[in-house]
Formats: sequence, structure tokens, C-alpha cells
Amino acid sequence: MKNDSLSQKNTTRPTHHLPHLTRNQQAVLAVLRQQSDALSAQELYGVLREQQAIGLATVYRALETLKLQGLVQSRSGTNGEALHSPIEQDRHYLTCLHCGQSFLLDHCPVHDLAVQVHLSVPFKIYYHTLEFFGLCEPCTHQRS
Repeated sequence: MKNDSLSQKNTTRPTHHLPHLTRNQQAVLAVLRQQSDALSAQELYGVLREQQAIGLATVYRALETLKLQGLVQSRSGTNGEALHSPIEQDRHYLTCLHCGQSFLLDHCPVHDLAVQVHLSVPFKIYYHTLEFFGLCEPCTHQRS
């Protein structure tokens, strides 16, 4: 899925203390941190296979562990496939249901709400997601 940024601003959060990670988990996290866009497990597997011998099941297990440790977040693409990115990338999208293109928002409209929830509820929040679905301008004109 192609991502066109509406702004080049990149919001990052400070990294918290890293738990012990296996070599494969470290490799998965390193690749995700090098990418400008979220990757599917298949795409991640393709990149990792160029660097080391690793199985697809190992990639899925590493992603699941990294999510449970609060280091990786995922969102669903328009085809239903999960797209993964490091937690430091607080990104939110406008996604066109017709062409599947995602447009990156230039800021997090719910950041302050997430902070308030974190302070008021005894719950450790790793990340939040926000995505709007509709039609981009070219698809709106094409369908008219």
C-alpha cells in the first residue's frame, strides 16, 4: 500500500527500556525502524530473507511478541492484511476505500486524549490507532 504524506512531520515518542529480545526479534524491530512505511509480515519477511535465514512463522512469532511487549503496533490495510511499524511512529491515516491509498495525517488528533486516559485509568497503553476511511479526491471525481 502506498503512503503519501500530507506533511513531512514525524512524531516520535521516547523509547522505554527494552526487554530482552531474541536475535530474530531484534532483527524484525531493526528492519521496521529503518522503514518509512508500515510493512506486512510478508514484506518484512522478504527484507529479512535478504539479510539472514529466517522463516515466515518466525517473523509472525517475533511480531506478536514485539506487540505484546509494546514495541510494535499494527493496523489493517484495506485488503485486511496487518501492517506493522515500530511504536515510536505515532502515525494516523486517511485511507481511500476505492484505490486503497493511505494518506498520512500531519499530527495525532487524539494524542492528548490518550495521555488523559493513561493518567485516569490503571491501564498500560502501548499505542492507539486512528484511521478514517472514505474516498480520496481523484476517486471521488472518478465516481461522479
